[in-house]
Amino acid sequence: MEYAHPEVLVDIQWVIDHLNDPRVRIAEVNYDPNSNYLIAHIPGAVLIDWGSDISDPVSKNILTKEGCEEFMQRLGVNNDTTLILYSDFGNLFATFAFWFFKYYGFQDVRIINGGRRKWLEEGMPIDTNIPHYPRGNFKASEPDKSMRALMSDVREALGSQNKILVDVRSPKEYTGELAAPPEYPTEHAMRGGHIPSAVNIPWNRTLNRDGTFKSADDLRKLFESTGITSDKEIITYCRIGERSSQMWFVLKYLLGYPYAKSYDGSWMEWGNVIGNPIEK
Repeated sequence: MEYAHPEVLVDIQWVIDHLNDPRVRIAEVNYDPNSNYLIAHIPGAVLIDWGSDISDPVSKNILTKEGCEEFMQRLGVNNDTTLILYSDFGNLFATFAFWFFKYYGFQDVRIINGGRRKWLEEGMPIDTNIPHYPRGNFKASEPDKSMRALMSDVREALGSQNKILVDVRSPKEYTGELAAPPEYPTEHAMRGGHIPSAVNIPWNRTLNRDGTFKSADDLRKLFESTGITSDKEIITYCRIGERSSQMWFVLKYLLGYPYAKSYDGSWMEWGNVIGNPIEK
């Protein structure tokens, strides 16, 4: 079975063939640019700093429509640009950016299957130059609120037969044994555990060993084996929203689940709010 939307993925050869295509803009999305993009990146790729470029550090929210529009124009993106995103293993921050740009109506945005790691492992060309492009004319649309879950939506989902919460963190984060991933030990909520009734499917179970996505058949079996079917509303969450967006991408675009949403507030919001129920 083919992916529901195979057009949202490109392979490395496609990127090589379009490195000099003026209609294509490649962007590396980083949590820590100093450890990745600034060392080396795909030739011509611009940087999207996850923590400062598409998130508002004051409101702790994603950028507004106007902020998205301004940022995309600074990257040299037009409405008819094909935007290609990638990040490190699993494309976690790239899929968050994908979710963010789709939220504001960008039409043609795609993910490099396998991301930065596969590009490097296959010995593809890299560059240290920081490119600059003429200002673009991108115009954002009103947000598509159907793809985003807020805390109020999660509360409504508790105990619902037609809504499923999917915790995509590691099993030890899910049980509360760990408050955060080992690589970010200090970045955790005040409480550990998971949202009541949430099913635990770690995000990396959707990937092959080389970081590419598993086949549509394998992905469908993974979800349907736990009762996660396309007729239900699925709300994914993690710790800060990047892993949940990866699982949302798989459900929405690779499998075609029409009612998939990402709760980008995730556990950092839920676990820190007084009175929110949790389980361990």
